[in-house]
Amino acid sequence: MEYLTIGKMAKLNHISEQTLRLYDKMGLLSPCEIGEQNGYRYYNIKQSARLDMIQYMKSLGMSLKDIKKQLNSKEMPLIASILRQKSAQIDEQIRELKYQKRAIERTIESFERYENAPPDGTILVEYIGKRRMYCIDSKINFYDYEIDVYEKILRDLKDSLVEDRLPQIYFCNAGSLLRQQNLEQRRFVSTEVFVFVDKDYVAENLITVIPANTYLCIYCDRFEKEKEYALRLLDAIDERGYTICGDYICEAISDLPVPSDNERGMFLRLQIPIKFR
Repeated sequence: MEYLTIGKMAKLNHISEQTLRLYDKMGLLSPCEIGEQNGYRYYNIKQSARLDMIQYMKSLGMSLKDIKKQLNSKEMPLIASILRQKSAQIDEQIRELKYQKRAIERTIESFERYENAPPDGTILVEYIGKRRMYCIDSKINFYDYEIDVYEKILRDLKDSLVEDRLPQIYFCNAGSLLRQQNLEQRRFVSTEVFVFVDKDYVAENLITVIPANTYLCIYCDRFEKEKEYALRLLDAIDERGYTICGDYICEAISDLPVPSDNERGMFLRLQIPIKFR
């Protein structure tokens, strides 16, 4: 019987000597002979078959611990069970990577919107396509309070996202709703906050669809200016003879990357859906 040194065995099977030593230490693949005089490890070419199986199971994503369990038990149902678990793990990793990729895309979109947005106070007529939002009712009229209470309301929104097992990528760029009836009476009473979401990542029963429409919009660089700027929009609607045809939306088109005074830095797009008379 011809013996192979650890170096020859490693080279023959395209692995490192360190890997063979690890397999020996774990009891996965031990040398068939150890020299009495020199302590060298020697392998038999037939052991390559077991090594092939180890490498194959590694390529399936199995851990060395699971591989050892399978090789020791020699039971086919065990490897099938291990592979089913690994398949489920991979599916979860794919979902997480999709969420991460979407988070990166949304962040890039947010920065691009900020970089290309008109100056603070600009009023524009804009067509905005259909959107989907995830919305909660905080039961607190945040127009009666400062930004610290608004931040607490956002914690409730975040808790709700977690409870409904939605990706946390959606927590950025939160917004608020003011219902049409209150808007038309210039009553700033609103308890609802939302985030825009994607159809493919959120169950339909959790989504409120905002149909495509023409909006009169104003851009705002401070949370504290929102009410004043919303009134400017209402004045412009009266002056131009538009008709309000839906709820007011305050959307944070970007959470600025550098908060000021430890507060959320937001650039807002205030929107009122309109019809032309």
